[in-house]
Order: sequence, then C-alpha cells, then structure tokens
Amino acid sequence: MSVTIDLSQKVALVTGGSRGIGRAVTRELARAGARVAIGYHRGESAASSLAGEIRNAAGEALTLPGDVSDPAQARRLVRDVIAAWGRLDILIANAGIWEEDRAGEGELDVWDRTIAINLRGAYLVVDAAIPHLEKACGSIVLMSSTAGQRGEAEHSAYASTKGALISYTKSLAAELGPRGVRVNCLAPGWVETDLTREALSDPNRRREIEESIPLGRVAQPEDIAGPALFLVSDLARHVQGEVLNVNGGSVLVG
Repeated sequence: MSVTIDLSQKVALVTGGSRGIGRAVTRELARAGARVAIGYHRGESAASSLAGEIRNAAGEALTLPGDVSDPAQARRLVRDVIAAWGRLDILIANAGIWEEDRAGEGELDVWDRTIAINLRGAYLVVDAAIPHLEKACGSIVLMSSTAGQRGEAEHSAYASTKGALISYTKSLAAELGPRGVRVNCLAPGWVETDLTREALSDPNRRREIEESIPLGRVAQPEDIAGPALFLVSDLARHVQGEVLNVNGGSVLVG
C-alpha cells in the first residue's frame, strides 16, 4: 500500500534552506505540495536556484534573506511569509554552523557564534512563528544532531547547542501541545554536506566514520528530508516531543 503525503494546503518556512539538509527538506516539502519559503543568510544564488527549480515543477517558493541570530531579521522572516501567503503551518529550524573548538584554548568567539546561530537563532524564529502556528495547528521541527546526544570532541560548542535544542524541543512540546502545535526534533548523524565536506574528504577519516555506522555509509541530505516530511505530516499527528534519530545506527539512543 502506498502512502501519499499531501501538503498542498500548507505553508512552510525552512531556515538554512538553501544548502545541505535544509535544501533537501525544502525540496521534499515542495514535492508534497507545500508553498515553501527558503530562509538563507549568504547563499543567495543557491536559494534562487532552488526556488527556480520548485517553480519549474509548478510549485510555489520564495527566498528570504536574513540572519536568524538577529531578533529583527528573525521576526522579518516570519512576517514576510505571512505577508506573502497569509499563514504559516510548518517551521523547520535548520540554520546552523559546525566549527571546531578545542578545550582549554579559550575559543570564546566560536562559542558565541555557535550559540548565536544554532540556539539563539532557533529560539528567535520559533518564538516569532508561534502565534501563526497556533492559528494553523502547525508543526515545528528543530534540527539537532547525534553530537547533542553523545557529545563530540573538539566540537563542544556545537554539541552543547544541539543538546540544548533537544531540551528546547521537549519544553516546547509540553507547552505548545495544548495550544495545538506539534514540536519534534531530528538528530542526524554524519551527513554529506558542505559543512562536513572537509572532514569527509580525508579517505582514512571517512573510512573510520563509515565503519562506525552499522549501515556502513554516510547519509545524504535526502536521507534526512524524508523523516522531516514524516514529522510534519498527518502520519505523525500523535507524535510530540520526540527526537527522531537518523544516523544509520551509529548512536542507539531511541
């Protein structure tokens, strides 16, 4: 039996939507019929090409520049979606960075930058979107990581923010559930994106990573997009406050 997910009456905003996981999620939502707003910071060309691809396939898309760590710009992202389409049903809080920091080396700038984008940015966009999601009985998906579950050496700032997003998911789920909003979280493992390209380009390190994954391969962004689509669909209408692990079995914490 085939199952068709129909989002043709829905409006979605994907932050960090021009590249990597966000790009794949945006494409999947559009294929399901949603009107999609592609939030981006510096990837104007990539966002425009994705919007063009969606429009060429008879979908609806718009591109929205903005720095999610800035309160005014985060609010503007949501406001521009409402101005264009009058509603917001789905928010994918995906914008994030992955930078190295070594314990004992005082890399405060990395911590400040990572917290600003990965955690503060998610909070600002989510908070601005909540009144509109309440009206639509909408859905939020926050993008965490296996690093937020088990930690990650030399990336403690990243891991800390991703762990905080899991706690934020559960807090929001308890608070917003009675108000009609579903909130869940995705926790990908290694994914082939521009953020991980340098690390994965080393054949020895890549082999070690692949050997640590029971399914034996690094995920593609599309492997994360399908679970995201599930979480915002009616198939997951009774799923609330969950962390869906998409890591090939590398971290068995379900």
